[in-house]
Amino acid sequence: MTKRSEEAVSRFMTGYNCAQATSSVFAADLGVPEDVILRAATGFGGGMGRTGGACGAVTGAILVIGLAAGGTEKEAKDETYTLVREFVARFSARNGTTSCTGLLGCDLSTEEGLKRSREENLTRTVCPGYIRDAVEILEEIRWPVTSGQVPGR
Repeated sequence: MTKRSEEAVSRFMTGYNCAQATSSVFAADLGVPEDVILRAATGFGGGMGRTGGACGAVTGAILVIGLAAGGTEKEAKDETYTLVREFVARFSARNGTTSCTGLLGCDLSTEEGLKRSREENLTRTVCPGYIRDAVEILEEIRWPVTSGQVPGR
């Protein structure tokens, strides 16, 4: 566990969604106002707006990768895609999938799945681990030494 991953979990537990919690702890490194990242990540929570799609911790991490490495130039896109593939491979190796439905074992896009998730308190018991993993993997592939500086910039 890293200080940043624990901060992300703390933010999640106080009301940020999974994507917001994961991405917002990198705002200073990215030189992006935190409120901008929070707004941009809002729709990714609950597997992209509670559709059960890609886990919000994963999409929040991909948002960070895009902000750090992305751009319209071919080289920036290639670097972004490489980092996204690396992130997805590592997250999947740790957790078996990047799907919110697969990670929770229920589909948040259905009333039944959302009800089960709430009754079993899944977002408070299992999601913190996914947020922690996402932040730690980002630190491994993009910020191996946390210096406050964005590598390559």
